[in-house]
Amino acid sequence: MHGRPRKAPKPEDLAASAAKAEKLRILQSQFLLNHHQKIFTKEALELSSKLLEINPECYTAWNYRKLAVQHSLLESNLDPDSVNSILDQELRVVENALRQNFKSYGAWYHRKWVLNKGHSSTENELRLLDKLQNVDPRNFHAWNYRRFVAALLNRSDEDELNHTQDFIDKNFSNYSAWHNRSVLVSNLMKKKVQAFSRKDEVLIREYELVREAVFTDEDDQSGWFYHRWLLDQTVKAESPLLASSWPAHGSEITLSGDRYLDLGSSSPFNTYQFDSGSLPLILYFNQAVEGVNTSTVTVSSGFNVTKDVIWKPILSNNSKTTQVWVGQLKFPEVELDSLGGYTMEVTLGHSQGIISSSGFHYSHPSHFSFTVHVQPAKTEPVEGLGSEKISWRDENFHIYEPDSLESNSVLPLDHLSIKNEREPTDSSWQAKIIDEEISNFRELLDCKIGKLTLARLLTARDALMSSEKPVHSEEVLRLYSELMKLDPPHSRFYKDEHSLVLLEKVISGRESLLSYCFRYRNLTSSSSSNPICLRLNGLSLSRLGSFEKLLWVQMLDLSHNELQSIEGLEAMQLLSHLNLSKNKFGSFTSLEPLRHLKSMKVLDLSYNEIGSHSIDTTRYLCSSPLCHSVGSEWDGSETVTDGVSLVSYWEAFFILRGLKLTQIDIAGNAIADEKFTAFLAKVLPALKWLDGVQLN
Repeated sequence: MHGRPRKAPKPEDLAASAAKAEKLRILQSQFLLNHHQKIFTKEALELSSKLLEINPECYTAWNYRKLAVQHSLLESNLDPDSVNSILDQELRVVENALRQNFKSYGAWYHRKWVLNKGHSSTENELRLLDKLQNVDPRNFHAWNYRRFVAALLNRSDEDELNHTQDFIDKNFSNYSAWHNRSVLVSNLMKKKVQAFSRKDEVLIREYELVREAVFTDEDDQSGWFYHRWLLDQTVKAESPLLASSWPAHGSEITLSGDRYLDLGSSSPFNTYQFDSGSLPLILYFNQAVEGVNTSTVTVSSGFNVTKDVIWKPILSNNSKTTQVWVGQLKFPEVELDSLGGYTMEVTLGHSQGIISSSGFHYSHPSHFSFTVHVQPAKTEPVEGLGSEKISWRDENFHIYEPDSLESNSVLPLDHLSIKNEREPTDSSWQAKIIDEEISNFRELLDCKIGKLTLARLLTARDALMSSEKPVHSEEVLRLYSELMKLDPPHSRFYKDEHSLVLLEKVISGRESLLSYCFRYRNLTSSSSSNPICLRLNGLSLSRLGSFEKLLWVQMLDLSHNELQSIEGLEAMQLLSHLNLSKNKFGSFTSLEPLRHLKSMKVLDLSYNEIGSHSIDTTRYLCSSPLCHSVGSEWDGSETVTDGVSLVSYWEAFFILRGLKLTQIDIAGNAIADEKFTAFLAKVLPALKWLDGVQLN
């Protein structure tokens, strides 16, 4: 492990290993018999002790000893001496097991469990830790246990920081010591202890400390990891903030009734098809939060809609917090053509209740407003986008050129971010720190991790700048391209980072963004009746990001890329048309965010790798795997729907069943046989087009 080559075992080693295995089998057989029969005699406990000395990773044996301790404590009638004797014996068993393997999870957990009983002395624990850490100073189990013991002993964070620094001074190549330092420094800054009350001064000192380690041995990665943590502390806002919204602040939104699509001079950027009686209001925070409701978010207008707003989190996992919250604004029951313009005011943060996953309250009150217009209805409906087959061929798209009447309507694209009434503290100290680090690390471009750190620093510097276009994006893209060539084993990681920077560059500036915006045209519908299509096809993207700037998108082309996951796409709640063809999706599991896109009408998944892999590796690539979220909804009795078996296609069923798709393309995937297409026709009742063929 850790890069050390394995050596072929000698014959005598193989013989000793076989004898040990035979002894272990005999002990395990006898132990399991005692466990099943709940035998807690002295002989049975000694047997489990011998087993744990040989194999400390036997979790069943540790659990057995917990049961035995509980049994013995009941019999001891809580006599203090008897209780102490029982628990001290457990500590000795753990210590013997740690001599065999001092990285045993089960042993350390059992020792914590014993101490949490509150009857054992903790004085010996630090002495034991000193012995173990002298043998292996980087043993993260011991460091983790030390934090536990320090809390029991009420040792100050300052004392523990001095202890940690002693280990770093002895050998700065100590990941665990640097990690422990990050925990302690965080605690001290949070408590605002003397000498740790000003974050900028603390971080400057820490940068100077870690810089010495990095420049001493640039190939040792322990200091680099701490530097990465410092960079995160430098740029990350502690309190949650509202990063963007849809509708955007200052925008004018045109609502168009279902299939009444004569928009006239209205901008297609700001037109939403009003076919559900409500308008979605999307809040995108800079970090996951909870507590968004009518008490913490106020919506007001010319008519009362606040009481009708139902806020829902867009969750991609089982967490209670999320970055994306959606509320539905319901409008009065009146004729569409009788409504005028209404100014909507949204405020949040004036009362506590919105809390981040790290426990910080939303403390920067925000306000944004927009105007809603309703397009006068035609006397007769026309066949518009969604009732005919959509073709993603290049000839059907034409570069978008806003005319003079639309020029002002496009402005909300440049103002997606939210202004807070009490802006966070001045960021000049952050920029100064990062500028100094950039200057220093330009001297370490001969090593891979030096290039990677410089790319991260430049990206962080751009994030602090108020200008719309990243200044350092070209250099960052070049650095990641060089890293892909220098370090092939990690090229996928560099490719993902490259994709995020490229996407940010494309959509950050108005001119750049408009060059990727196209009108969809065909022979049967007016081009002005169709939304703008953002075409990000053929960019070799392997990862998606910058969703806070894409909330307005209704039609998106991501074809001819290298995507294996669409993690984060659930934020784009307006999406109705999506092209994911010719990527590298291996299963429906990697498409799990589609479940949350209830406006989706047209979906192209053709020519991917769905069904090509016998093992769905995307379960482990995605942060919100299907087996942890959608799988929990599975009803074992629900194996047939409308006469179609779900056994072979249950993942597709869970992803697609809540969508009202009118068109889907699945050709070119291994899964796309006659049975699967028949399955799609059954589970998607609104479907009109399947692989280009109109259904009856």
